Amino acid sequence: MSAPVNGSGIGAPVRRREDLRLIRGAGRYTADENLPGQAHAVMLRSPHAHAAIRSIDTHKALATPGVLAVLTGADLLADGLKPIPHKVWSQHPAEIQLRPPHVFTAPHYPLPADKARFVGEAVAVVVGETVNAAKDGAERIAIDYESLPAVVATAAAARQDAPSIHDQRSNICFDAELGDAAATAAAFATAAHVARLETWVQRVTGVPMEPRAALASYDAATGRYTLYAGNGGAVRLKEDLATILGVPADKVRVLMNDVGGNFGTRGMIYAEFALIAWAAKKLGRPVKWVIERHESFAADYQARDLVVEAELALDADGKFLAMRGANLGNLGGHTTNYSMVQKGVQMMTSIYRMPAAHFRARATLSNTSPTRPYRSAGRPEVIFVIERLIDIAARDFGFDRVALRRRNLIPQTELPYRNPFGMTYDSGDYTGAMNAALKLGDWAGFRSRRREAKKRGKCRGIGVANYVDISTGVPREKAEIVVKPEGVVELVIGVTSQGQGHETSFAQLVCEWLGVPIDTVRLIAGDTDRVTVGGGAHSGRGMRLGSIVIKTSADAVIEKATKIAELLLETSPPDIEFKNGRFTVKGTNHSVGLFEVARAAAERADLPAELRGPLAAASDQTIAEASFPYGCQVCEVEVDPDTGAVKLVHYVAVDDVGRAVNPLIIHGQVHGGIAQGVGQALMERAYYEPDTGQLLTASFMDYAMPRASDLPFYVTELSEVPSTTHPLGLRPAGEGGTVPALGVIINAIVDALKDFGVRHIEMPATPERIWRAIWQTQASDLAPQDACNAEAK
Repeated sequence: MSAPVNGSGIGAPVRRREDLRLIRGAGRYTADENLPGQAHAVMLRSPHAHAAIRSIDTHKALATPGVLAVLTGADLLADGLKPIPHKVWSQHPAEIQLRPPHVFTAPHYPLPADKARFVGEAVAVVVGETVNAAKDGAERIAIDYESLPAVVATAAAARQDAPSIHDQRSNICFDAELGDAAATAAAFATAAHVARLETWVQRVTGVPMEPRAALASYDAATGRYTLYAGNGGAVRLKEDLATILGVPADKVRVLMNDVGGNFGTRGMIYAEFALIAWAAKKLGRPVKWVIERHESFAADYQARDLVVEAELALDADGKFLAMRGANLGNLGGHTTNYSMVQKGVQMMTSIYRMPAAHFRARATLSNTSPTRPYRSAGRPEVIFVIERLIDIAARDFGFDRVALRRRNLIPQTELPYRNPFGMTYDSGDYTGAMNAALKLGDWAGFRSRRREAKKRGKCRGIGVANYVDISTGVPREKAEIVVKPEGVVELVIGVTSQGQGHETSFAQLVCEWLGVPIDTVRLIAGDTDRVTVGGGAHSGRGMRLGSIVIKTSADAVIEKATKIAELLLETSPPDIEFKNGRFTVKGTNHSVGLFEVARAAAERADLPAELRGPLAAASDQTIAEASFPYGCQVCEVEVDPDTGAVKLVHYVAVDDVGRAVNPLIIHGQVHGGIAQGVGQALMERAYYEPDTGQLLTASFMDYAMPRASDLPFYVTELSEVPSTTHPLGLRPAGEGGTVPALGVIINAIVDALKDFGVRHIEMPATPERIWRAIWQTQASDLAPQDACNAEAK
């Protein structure tokens, strides 16, 4: 194995190579792409949450100057386009018992011909010479809608008498049980204490910096489509597009350069991508489409939206005996994915020793935008639930919050540990991570800070939350390394970047194993003519799987290069040492560089046939084993009791990543994850009007996002206990910042308000909600300042 060059290998805090290009405005996003002769598409979207489409009159639209085509759901069916393929079910190694009707998959056509199922769903596409011409045409389309009753609230949508979203059937499209019901009931029967929580983890949306866009062309001579579009992965987008269009996969090429954010909202194909490819073929010219921000709020895939009822049983000493409850997730208008429900419920017990557990997990359709896995799909919700239950138990039954957690954390000696739902955690030091976070957060010194805050009329609170995440995702990944004589190493891989820093961290792996300067590495990930296999970036799979196939490819390159170097140096392989990118005869100064070997392979005709040609190797592997990142956060807040305003004054995160490839990038990932958690905990909510299904948070005027001024300077630390299920010991790092954030922030707020008798705050914990909670509790006979100034216990 070669040594890294210039301190840029594994473990080095290398600054992101891509940042200079991006901050100088040299990034290339989908909206920057243009093709000669392109037309422009606009989507006409439903103003109704639920309405049958009786007819669509396009005559006036087609007569509008500059309009080239108007396409509807009826046209789409006539041309034989297929529904959007949704991989709705993935069997993980948990004990899941499906209940009738098991899993229902609703057909999701890019344009509906029967009815609109949520506000913002595209019902027609207009193509014009210009964007304005297409908009003018869209305004002249006459649609005869029959308004239907709508349902948007999660619990209401699951009722038997709720309006049916698809085919006059129940909206429940997934129903399962996990765990041992009998053992759980027996444990609850003997419990000294039972803590209970009913909550709703509200719906949010990703709001990536780059709105969605697409550009498509069709070559009639070859029958091949080309699509430029930012997405979670180029290969899946290619395959899904081919399925919708009804063509072989080799008749589709997808190109993606820079992508400005994902978080799960870009994890699969969107209807618009297929529509413009279809339009490009029908018109015989390229078609471009760029969404506007107000459309994004309504039409982008949204996230979270989980109703939970949960109970935690404890004995008299605070030992956890069992956990039970029910989760109900809202999938929106289409069955896009069940990960929020399925992958979340499997982790309900977190990293605590739980002898028994039983949960029912269901998903329902509703008249809202479809939901998708969003930065650690399902896990922030369930970690929020158990961490709130622990704080409720501590408060109600007289336990210390930290001691209660310590008593029940799975000790290192019991790992690997199989939780009650069949998930086996591999390795880690859970207590060590919590202790580190408590120390960094100065938990012991909090009382003095609370006393100081009360002198200023503020209520100060502190919270702690542990977490575990699960990383699975598409298990197959491929990497190809090509060493070029001109001094370039090409890395071709299916893991695409939407801001994760792959151009740097993947290059560091190549530097570590091939000993080449980092500036020589070129990443190719977004061209399906080069990338034939790959699952993209989701579920923390990028570095976890990418590192394995990159390492295997690098080893194969070195093996082949060593044989060539043997001939060039006129020696035998045992006498050759590979270090710092050079092959050296041991004990001498005779050496040859990796790029020189690549040139010999390309040019020397006297080499054996199997050694001639490009110096390259590829690794294509399927790795189904899951990984379990974990960690702990401590958050400290101040609440103004007169206004309900919350200020985050201190925030600590300790995350175990197994082995850090680039700690600087990982710290940045944690920072971003915390910001997303803060947004959901304190301000974000996609609010649909209950009666009409209208989205009332469809702009930045109404949908609140965290700003830099809302966030403190974080204190983050990395733990590196090697994962025993990964050959390099790595654990994913991109989602950990978000997973415990909901729980730790609400725990801190409730602690700040404990003297008012506040037991729980629903999210988002807005100033109004906090102010109302203060005044509605039994302690409200005191003025807020008086209650806040009560001596902290």
